[in-house]
Amino acid sequence: MSGTQTRTLADLKDLGLVTTPAQPIAEQPQRQPQRDALGRSYATGRRKDAVARVWIKPGKGEITVNGKRVGQYFARPVLRMLITQPFLVADRYNQFDVYCTVTGGGLSGQAGAVRHGISRALTYFEPELRTILKAAGFLTRDPRVVERKKYGRMKARRSFQFSKR
Repeated sequence: MSGTQTRTLADLKDLGLVTTPAQPIAEQPQRQPQRDALGRSYATGRRKDAVARVWIKPGKGEITVNGKRVGQYFARPVLRMLITQPFLVADRYNQFDVYCTVTGGGLSGQAGAVRHGISRALTYFEPELRTILKAAGFLTRDPRVVERKKYGRMKARRSFQFSKR
């Protein structure tokens, strides 16, 4: 072979053409559980105008909202189902006691706020559940709120009734 040379890997290293990483790429740091002195995790959930402060701890699955049982506070089954969704998705049903206080908004917004708060509190209690709850969409705060009323209108968009005469 007249014009071509074969080079070995050692030759290329000597020339500086091949670089090796100085240190291996570090993995993402593992999230640590966030619990208070009583073994509870706290999170805030929001939906529409409602704000929920949620504490969870290991227990029998009792949910208390504003000092009442969940069946008393949220009478509609759809709202109770909405609240228990994070536990069902994470396969932790009836394993945590939930105590929460909710203010603002209506019952539907409050149920959404409690669900958001429970999901966030679960991720603080068990950080490995974050991927499951994130994929289900429970950690995203729903940004939809009521549109404001404009002047010269009855509501946000509805105008006054037109009178021909």
